[in-house]
Amino acid sequence: MVLVYAESPKGKFKKAALEAVTYGKKTAEVLGVECAALVLGDAENPGQLGQYGASKVLQVSHENLSNFDSQVYTATIAGVATQMGATVVVISHSSTGKSLLGRLAVKLDAGSVAGVNTLPTNDGAFRVKKGVFSGKATAAYEISTPVKVISLMGNSIPPEAAGAAATVEAVSVDVPASRLTIKEAKTVEGTVPLPEAELVVSAGRGMKGPENWGIIEELATAMGATTACSRPVADMDWRPHHEHVGQTGVAIRPNLYIAAGISGAIQHLAGVNSSKVIVVINKDPEAPFFKAADYGICADLFDVVPKITEAYKKFKAAQ
Repeated sequence: MVLVYAESPKGKFKKAALEAVTYGKKTAEVLGVECAALVLGDAENPGQLGQYGASKVLQVSHENLSNFDSQVYTATIAGVATQMGATVVVISHSSTGKSLLGRLAVKLDAGSVAGVNTLPTNDGAFRVKKGVFSGKATAAYEISTPVKVISLMGNSIPPEAAGAAATVEAVSVDVPASRLTIKEAKTVEGTVPLPEAELVVSAGRGMKGPENWGIIEELATAMGATTACSRPVADMDWRPHHEHVGQTGVAIRPNLYIAAGISGAIQHLAGVNSSKVIVVINKDPEAPFFKAADYGICADLFDVVPKITEAYKKFKAAQ
């Protein structure tokens, strides 16, 4: 069995969870086994995961799962995987998944690979691929242990809703008590998280100051995109740190990445060079970012960005 942990923060499945279930279904088809989705805690309409390929949905409801604790969640997921005889456990390569992967591998005595972006092979060996050296190369990993744990990089496999809703089965498993006390949790609401975003509009020091960020937000709002920034901008508190993309920030792989006023240092490129299309706006013709761009506009961003916003609004109104 392929067991997919479908994250449901605040009871709602995000795109990453649907991607993971679709990936799990395709992996199960390669291996000739069934795919089951696992939901921890309450979630809205868990049976919908069947539409994305889960033959059944397993749900564990327990008061100890009300707040995320990687140790508690690891023990619960591992308990279900053992109980169901799962040979492959799939999780999302999110902040939650990153904190679970290593613990799950140890708990299940399993080999693990983080951030895979292809389906596994089934030619006598279980191999998966992932980007390495900041996305400049691809490496293939063979996992030979009986149980395997992998995390799926966001935007690697598009969610495919082709099936019918699945039956939800309650599962009884030992859920340990948390040793953490959460006093306060702050979350960002109303925007698509950067790792899941398909459209991203980003800017850097070329904005000259936080007071000019309105033109970036206006473009992002018009396009339905998520905003991001370079590290210097976050360090200067022009923008919140959760918007920082790059090697030391959030690694993203959107369908479209628009970068305005960012020179394109190697540390920034490391976090965005998996984007399918990169558009760079910079008035410096020597900006290194142009070498990585699919499209480049060498002009003042304060002239170009508002014109792009206006043109997009006209295009959208005509549709």
